[in-house]
Amino acid sequence: MVVVAVAVCRVAVTTHSLEPFGPGEFLCTCSGATDMELTILMPCLNEAETLGLCIDKALDFLKREQVNGEVIVGDNGSTDGSQELARNLGARVVDVPLRGYGAALYHATRRARGRYVIMGDSDASYDFSDLMPFLTRLRQGYDLVMGNRFQGGIKPGAMPWKNRYIGNPILSWIGWALFRCPARDLHCGIRGFSKSAFDQMDLRTIGMEYASEMVIRATLSGMRITEVPTTLSPDGRSRPPHLRPWRDGWRHLRFMLLYSPRWLFLYPGLLLIAAGLAVGLWLMPGPRVVHGMSFDVHTLLYAAMAVLVGFQSVAFSAFAKVFTISEGLLPPDARLEKFFRIVRLEMGLLAGGCLLAAGIGGSVYATLMWEQTAFSALNPQRVLRVVIPSAVAIALGCEVMLTSFFLSVLGLRVRNLDNP
Repeated sequence: MVVVAVAVCRVAVTTHSLEPFGPGEFLCTCSGATDMELTILMPCLNEAETLGLCIDKALDFLKREQVNGEVIVGDNGSTDGSQELARNLGARVVDVPLRGYGAALYHATRRARGRYVIMGDSDASYDFSDLMPFLTRLRQGYDLVMGNRFQGGIKPGAMPWKNRYIGNPILSWIGWALFRCPARDLHCGIRGFSKSAFDQMDLRTIGMEYASEMVIRATLSGMRITEVPTTLSPDGRSRPPHLRPWRDGWRHLRFMLLYSPRWLFLYPGLLLIAAGLAVGLWLMPGPRVVHGMSFDVHTLLYAAMAVLVGFQSVAFSAFAKVFTISEGLLPPDARLEKFFRIVRLEMGLLAGGCLLAAGIGGSVYATLMWEQTAFSALNPQRVLRVVIPSAVAIALGCEVMLTSFFLSVLGLRVRNLDNP
C-alpha cells in the first residue's frame, strides 16, 4: 500500500492518531508510516509553473511501483503560491526561511520520514517518474546514488554549452583530482542517498556548494557511491533559472579548494620553498648567465621571498587542516594525530631557535665584513649573498617558533575533542 504524507492525513480518528509536525502539517502514526521507504524531495523557490508536473510524476511513480513513500517540497519563501499548490496535490511542504539551495534541501531532508531520499530540481528538467534506477541502487546498499546526465542524455537546449563542455567536466575532474570523488557528473541535480548517510555527512553549506559538499563528504567518509544514467530536459519555466553558471561555478571551485588545504596551501607552499631554495643555492657562489641573461643578487632576493611565502603557505595548510577537523568540516586524520604525537612544541622551538641563531650569526659576519672596510661602502654583490640568507633565516626562525606555539594550541583543542 502506498503511503503519501499530506498536509492532512485522511484517516479515521478512531483507528489512527495524528500528532503535530509543524505549521499546517501532521505526522500520521498509523501502521506503515513509521517504516516509510522513500522520500522524494524537491527544493522550491517560485516554481508554480513546473512544480505541479514534478509532484504528479513523483506520486505516479510511488503508486505505479508500489513504493511506500512521500513527496516533500522544501520551500525557500515562494511568493507565487507554490506552497498551496504543492499541498493541494498531496505533497508535504517544509517552509525554510533561510535562503539558499543547500538550506532548503538540508532542512527538508531533516524532516524526511523515508529510509531513502531522492532529491531533484523542481523545474521539470528531471523525470520524477523514472526513479527506479536510483531506488534499486539504494536498496542494494549504496549510500549515495548520483545521476549522470552525460550517460543518460542531454536534450537540445537543456544545458548551456559552457556548462556542458567547460564547467561540469572541469569541476568533476577537480573533484576527482582533489578528493578522488568517483562521480563523473559531480553536480547533477538529481541524486539519492540513505537517511543514515545524510546524518553521517553532517552537511554545513547553505548555497549551491551543497551539491559539491555532499559528494565530497561522502567520499571522504568512505561511503559507497555509484552513478546511474539520467536524462536532462530543458527547463520548463518561462522565467530565467536561478542558476548563474559563472558565479555558481566559481562558488563550487572555491569550496573544493577551501575543503582541500593540501592543494590550496601545502603543495603550492612546498613548490615555492623548493624553487626558492634551488635558485638561492644556485646563485650563492656568484652571478649566473643563461642565454645572455644575467642573474644576480636581485634574483636571489626574490628566491628568498619565495621561501618565506612558501613556508607561510605550508603553515596555513596545517592551521586550516586542524581547524576544519575541529569544526567537523573534515573527518579526523590519523596522520595529523600522529604528527602531534611526534612533533611537539619543544621540537618546533628548537628548530626555530637554530634558524634564528644561524641568521644572527650570518648578520654578525656581515657586520664584520663591513668593519673591515672601516664601515664604508660595500660591494652589494658580495655582502647581499650573506645578508639575504641571514635575514631569511631570522624570519624563518621566528615564524617556526610562532607557528609551533599556535599549532600547539590547536593541537590541544583537537585532543580535547577526541578525549573530552
